[in-house]
Amino acid sequence: MSETRATTPVFPPGRYGRRRDGRRRSPLPMYVAGAVFLVVALALTWGYYQKFGQTDYSPEIVGWNEPTDAQMVIKFRVRVPKGETASCVLRARDYQGYEVGTRTIEVPAKPGGGELVVTESVPTTARGSVGDVMTCRPAG
Repeated sequence: MSETRATTPVFPPGRYGRRRDGRRRSPLPMYVAGAVFLVVALALTWGYYQKFGQTDYSPEIVGWNEPTDAQMVIKFRVRVPKGETASCVLRARDYQGYEVGTRTIEVPAKPGGGELVVTESVPTTARGSVGDVMTCRPAG
């Protein structure tokens, strides 16, 4: 009986494509790609936070009522910086959650800055059941 030894197989040249040698590749390109991805992700996060993040205009709903099928009255509190005005988007929704009316209003500046309580009506296409303040941003 002959004894066989385990050796690497020998393939005909050019038949099976390029063979890899046994060396491992350097992990440096993967680290560089990861670092670049992290920097880009952080830059995008910072940019979007500056654009859409916490603002000086913070609305808080106080209440609402629906006096008729054609309008809803929304009462909310909003903090407006001194000397500036806000543009707020109000929304009325029905019992199923569908939007039945929206309105954009201008909130004037309070002389000393701070919170204002605002009551506005929103015209609706059907009877509303919930009033929302979707957003308040600087007017302009």
